[in-house]
Amino acid sequence: MRRQKLALFASIAALVAVPALPTFAFPYVAKRGETLAMLSLRFYGRVDKEKVLVTANGLRDGAPVVPGTRLEVPTVSHHRVERGETWESLAELYLGEPKRAEALALGNETMPWLPVESGREIVVPYVLRVVSAPGDSTPSLAYSYLGHRDDAYMVDRFNSLNGRPLKSGDVLLLPISDLALTDEGVDAARAGLALSSREAAGDARDAQLRADTELPLLAREVQEGRWVAAITRGNQLLGGGVLSDPQTAHANRLLLEAYVALDEEELARTACDEWRRADPDSPLDPIEVSPKVLRACAGTSGGARYGAMGEDAEPAPSASAKRPSSKGPAPRPLPSATEEP
Repeated sequence: MRRQKLALFASIAALVAVPALPTFAFPYVAKRGETLAMLSLRFYGRVDKEKVLVTANGLRDGAPVVPGTRLEVPTVSHHRVERGETWESLAELYLGEPKRAEALALGNETMPWLPVESGREIVVPYVLRVVSAPGDSTPSLAYSYLGHRDDAYMVDRFNSLNGRPLKSGDVLLLPISDLALTDEGVDAARAGLALSSREAAGDARDAQLRADTELPLLAREVQEGRWVAAITRGNQLLGGGVLSDPQTAHANRLLLEAYVALDEEELARTACDEWRRADPDSPLDPIEVSPKVLRACAGTSGGARYGAMGEDAEPAPSASAKRPSSKGPAPRPLPSATEEP
């Protein structure tokens, strides 16, 4: 039993997901009459960032935006510095190379040789991909995207040009730190994230189709008493995506059996609570269900329900309730002397 429990906890620990890195752009669907210059003013409070929107979306300068076009709106991100982090380690994390620490530090109005303070929230620039055209130079690109010709050295160092003149077709990366959003831009970013969430809803369908295949296997493992295998499979199912309510109820009902078999009372109560939440109309039949399962569910927020599965639940019988006589109805009491017949 101890070996089974150790395997159980190791299996559950392996299911913990690693948090994703933050994103640096949000989607926006263009409306009729909108232009990139208008969106630049609304989202950044500046018309001169229209060039960033044009380049980020692979459009041509001055080209109209067709209503319904999905745009990617670049923005900066933020990072709260943890103890032990340096400009070099943060540059490697977000910008790809430690030597780009200079761009990260200057974007936060400090110098790369000064240590970054732990607990300080820093701006992480948006890295824009630019393909140079005939006549482009580091000063012209610095002026168009970074705002100052003097930032040509940044274009050179960030791309390791070492003073080499640009050629048509060169692919360059430009760190842009002044893309803070206006209040309207923040609202648009929230709406864009909600849009992305809805577009990812197909993942739930994939998880539900997978559950249709896995739930019979889970039921077989429970039936055969392979508790650890059942718990591993059940938690993988529940952690692999959004399941339908019946699927969630079925998986937790089977996990409940496995946890009870291993005397994992707390996990059993949680499984019963999740089962009852997904399918609150499923009662427990004390004739068909083991006392251990009944005790586990009696400790949940909903308590145990009695009655055959699939039937309307009846309230639990009270210990003080009197059983009706099998000899027919009780006799009616005789009227008292003061009552009229």
